[in-house]
Amino acid sequence: KMNMFLNGEDNHRVEWGDTLRNPLLLEGDNKLKHFDIVVANPPFSLEKWGHELAEADRFGRFRRGIPPKTKGDYAFILHMIETLKPGSGRMGVVVPHGVLFRGSSEGKIREQLIKENLLDMVIGLPEKLFYGTGIPAAILVFRKNKKDTNVLFIDASRDYRDGKNQNFLRDEDLEKVLATAKAREKVDKYAYLASFDEIKENDFNLNIPRYVDTFEEEEEIDLVAVLQER
Repeated sequence: KMNMFLNGEDNHRVEWGDTLRNPLLLEGDNKLKHFDIVVANPPFSLEKWGHELAEADRFGRFRRGIPPKTKGDYAFILHMIETLKPGSGRMGVVVPHGVLFRGSSEGKIREQLIKENLLDMVIGLPEKLFYGTGIPAAILVFRKNKKDTNVLFIDASRDYRDGKNQNFLRDEDLEKVLATAKAREKVDKYAYLASFDEIKENDFNLNIPRYVDTFEEEEEIDLVAVLQER
């Protein structure tokens, strides 16, 4: 609360609690508060997220399926989606790459979210961006009111500034992602606008290399010339 005040944000409400087991941002007793914009960097693959209470959730957050007992990524995603305003709601969530392709209950949830035309973008990030983990992450962007049924894939994993213990996104890296997101067009080796049918053909797998081809051909070696040189 002090941080919000020091940054000039007086119109806020901060609650301390367990978002999945007992959400506190409510309207009345049994309705989640809705927002225009929701952003979060939830803990990656949280083991004890509240699986035992999910089936009886009074907010209906897990009607599309119950995430695995030892991986709470989709629990946070489903919670966030339920807090979006019907017409204007959009959200961005940072996730580990496993969220894009893992099967079983997560695959079914992912398929349902795509069929409901909620997923808008998948953005791949560089490795070592976040404290505490060196693995590369991705950002999923969801919208309640999309203009089409396409999903934009952006592979931004190779654009960053090296750091000793942590990598950093430069202003030009962020601007490139933003410009690509606004244009929603294919960019060679960087972005691809996939149709619903293409994603369906891939069994609703969102692994970025399936859509964005970043392969660089290596220069052919002239064996005769090399032998002559040797």
